[in-house]
Amino acid sequence: MSPLKIGLIDLVSKGPANTLWAKIMHANLASIMPQVIAAWCEQEGHEVTMICYTGYEDLRKELPDNVDLVFISSFTQAALLAYALSNYYRSQGAVTVLGGPHARCYPDDAILYFDYVLGFTNRSTIAEILNDCTPHRPIGKQLSAGKQPAYFCGVQERWKFIEPTLKKAPFLQIVPMLGSVGCPYTCPFCIDSTVPYQPLDFQTIKSDLQFLLTKYKKPWIAFHDPNFGVRFEEIMEAIASAGAPKSFRFIAESSLSILTEKHLNQLHQNGFVALLPGIESWYELGNKSKASHITGVNKVNQVAEHVNNIFRYVPYVQTNFVLGLDSDEGAEPFELTKRFIDQSPNAFPGFSLLTAFGEAAPLNLEYQKQERVLPFPFHFLNNHLAMNIKPKNYDWVEFYDKVIDVTSYAFSPKAMYRRFRHARGITVRWMNIMRAISSEGWGRLRFYREIKQQLVGNSGFRNYFEGKTQQLPEFYYNIIKRDLGIWWQWLPENALSHNANAYLHKTMKSERGESERTG
Repeated sequence: MSPLKIGLIDLVSKGPANTLWAKIMHANLASIMPQVIAAWCEQEGHEVTMICYTGYEDLRKELPDNVDLVFISSFTQAALLAYALSNYYRSQGAVTVLGGPHARCYPDDAILYFDYVLGFTNRSTIAEILNDCTPHRPIGKQLSAGKQPAYFCGVQERWKFIEPTLKKAPFLQIVPMLGSVGCPYTCPFCIDSTVPYQPLDFQTIKSDLQFLLTKYKKPWIAFHDPNFGVRFEEIMEAIASAGAPKSFRFIAESSLSILTEKHLNQLHQNGFVALLPGIESWYELGNKSKASHITGVNKVNQVAEHVNNIFRYVPYVQTNFVLGLDSDEGAEPFELTKRFIDQSPNAFPGFSLLTAFGEAAPLNLEYQKQERVLPFPFHFLNNHLAMNIKPKNYDWVEFYDKVIDVTSYAFSPKAMYRRFRHARGITVRWMNIMRAISSEGWGRLRFYREIKQQLVGNSGFRNYFEGKTQQLPEFYYNIIKRDLGIWWQWLPENALSHNANAYLHKTMKSERGESERTG
């Protein structure tokens, strides 16, 4: 087979970005799998060009040209840009492939716009595409390895594709790593809830850390594990054996149940500077927070005490909440979150709106059966800009009132000052302030207030939220058109809409087929 010219595009941003947070951090949010695929393709003897789009580049100038095959990795919020780029490349004669979370969540929509759509992907999956490399139209071809691969290219193998992206970060350069895939917990709204936990090779992790010491004096490293530290002693041993104590600065997302006093001491000794534990709810999902038997204010008190203890060992903690769960009712869940903010003033609160991403999680099927999933364009499905599930116990205006209230409380001057005063170190204080005044805090608050205003004053807008009309409000249409810019002209017809109940329809069809075979 003749060598192919291959392009890989990692879409961190869905359009031009102009916030301080994006400028500093987007280059540090690059995905690992596109880098792995780039390495695999090059190892197969092909010519590879890779870019990571952070929103600050001129995408027209950055795009690989004269390519035979294009891989695009996209979260759902960037799916419309991915669709437009696929349409553009197809017009140039290239074959296009979609991977990443959107491909896993909405495969039946993505195959309308790509030649290949990937689920779990291993090296043999990529080899199959490289050997075939033919258009599949009008309906693309779905490929999946069935489970996560047992081996991913390490940092050293990926460095050629990591380094150019990190050079785009003006101050802080954070290397992405993996210690494991999948998660042992079964939170029903999570994309990893059905993915078996699988640790990766600890010797490779050690070797990669030693390699990074040749590139940086004290590397910053973010573990992309869904739940870091399940095999705690093994991963700590790999880190400790890679260099002298505190040779690295680590960031990881972990559950409170893992963050025991003993483990926190080990994390401190091994250079962990930021942890992102999931609290999610004051009423359910207690296994991750060591609070499976308590709820409400008792859980607030226990979790706040636990989080405050973490700060004895780690200077930065982000606590993650999901707003709008079915267990939430009335003002209490929001008031409890405000109480937690008061009791743990140095923790940075991360709020997500409950969102059903296609077939990502088992709970999404139940929402679709209940006819509660709304067909918001993919552009707004990022846990923040749109909640595409009708709340069980709130009307929309009431819900947004409470979201605005708790967000205002979390990022009020008083809360920001307390966070600043309790923080340890300039970097932590700077990070907290930057996030609060950028798109994560004040920017998100402005957007929520706009939504509330539209819900109150625009009956067509309200009807869309209530599911009484499929007509996309002009408010959302204009945002998409503005964000896509010149790529709007390449957006395929009908791409703004999708079947919000595709998961349910596919499941019902599969069950009917199984019934016919066994009957």
